Amino acid sequence: MQRSAFIFILGLTALSVSCGKNNPHPAPPAPAASPTQQVFQVAGTILELLPAEKSVRIKHEAIPDYMPAMSMPFDVKDTNELAGLVAGDGIVFRLTVTEKEGWIDLLKKVSVSALPKNPVPMTGPFRFVRDVEPLNIGDPLPDYRFTNQLGQPVNLAQFRGQALAFTFIFTRCPYPTFCPLMSNNFREVQDLLLKTPAAPTNWQLLTISFDPEWDTPRRLKAYAAGVRHDPRHWSFLTGNLVDITAIAEQVGEVFTREPNSEGISHNLRTVVVDARGRVRKIIPENKWQPAELVAELVKAAAIKE
Repeated sequence: MQRSAFIFILGLTALSVSCGKNNPHPAPPAPAASPTQQVFQVAGTILELLPAEKSVRIKHEAIPDYMPAMSMPFDVKDTNELAGLVAGDGIVFRLTVTEKEGWIDLLKKVSVSALPKNPVPMTGPFRFVRDVEPLNIGDPLPDYRFTNQLGQPVNLAQFRGQALAFTFIFTRCPYPTFCPLMSNNFREVQDLLLKTPAAPTNWQLLTISFDPEWDTPRRLKAYAAGVRHDPRHWSFLTGNLVDITAIAEQVGEVFTREPNSEGISHNLRTVVVDARGRVRKIIPENKWQPAELVAELVKAAAIKE
């Protein structure tokens, strides 16, 4: 399942999302933001239109005090906003972010030459990764080693006999429908399982950071407290980047840090493993609901050797 060869890879761009902090651009005036709502004027270039998903992927400029220049998908509530636009168009738009949502509107086509000259870097730094095979449904989960938010060693084999769900985040991600949503969903899963009298007790949630340089056990402990985790059932993990990259690649999680930036471009994956230690489900992106994951964990917990 896991070969020992190491290879270099270039950082990938134009992934599903990028998050972090750091040119306003003229656009239609925005309304005053509420205490729980932030509004930004942003410029960028369209990479892909996804009207069926009510989304558009944009290579955007840096958003001061919120996100660095990255490539990511944005939701649009009215797909009529996308009419007349094609990939490669330069646009300005309004980005609205609340505690749990983010979307864009007031899209306006502009000349690409008029956009600010702070292009998204198209390559990232080199990093070592293992040459690993993708995990398929029914495959045994490899035994990776990590460190939890308490500074304790954790290996995946220790969870045999328990249903397991894990996902990936980095704690500096601000965009509400990506890393924060994964953590909020896991908290709801935790609370539903703890409050349901007939629910199984042999289950664990794991949140793995792909920003180990920043997400130390101390920072993960503070983050875990902020999302009201129950340490008996939910752990936050860091570790060697080579191991984090390996397990991520095996389940389709791809991430890269842009040079000289704290932002990380990434997609989303959530994985369910049954009590035998075999992969039961790999859930892409962020459309799943906590109740769905609870149902999967209940089934996974009942599967015995």
